[in-house]
Amino acid sequence: MNPRNLKDLIYFSASTLMLLAAMVFTISCSENKGKIPAEVVHNPISASGNENLDELPVITFKETLHDFGTVIEGEKVIYNFTFTNTGKTDLLLSNVSASCGCTATKYTREPVAPGGEGLVTVTFDSRNRRGFQNKAVTIIANTQPNKSVLRIKAKVVSPSEL
Repeated sequence: MNPRNLKDLIYFSASTLMLLAAMVFTISCSENKGKIPAEVVHNPISASGNENLDELPVITFKETLHDFGTVIEGEKVIYNFTFTNTGKTDLLLSNVSASCGCTATKYTREPVAPGGEGLVTVTFDSRNRRGFQNKAVTIIANTQPNKSVLRIKAKVVSPSEL
């Protein structure tokens, strides 16, 4: 094979591969799997200082701390934090995250109308977690401020300590 043709073939192959990689990257980045569109979260505070906080949703929890008490190591315990939208527009939770891998969350994903209720379900897995436990769950919503924190706590004991 002619060295000139070999160089052309390598250049063509490399160019084609880079073009394909760019196309795959573009397509994969444009997917919006289950993400909430940015335009639904409205921030009423502007650089000019104009604030319109009266029209915002307000998240009001019945309680922000739950004590599971004494839990036997290895047990999974669940608690539902109930909230109400006490504001004037629809409330939307955009993210709920736990401070530890031992804590899982589920939450109301549909908009909550004014006066409506929603849930944040927290599951704590006490496996390998002996002693006093205090975990945080952070909620991001279209409220002002946009962050709320829930807490759970428990005393995890081995079955022989009962």
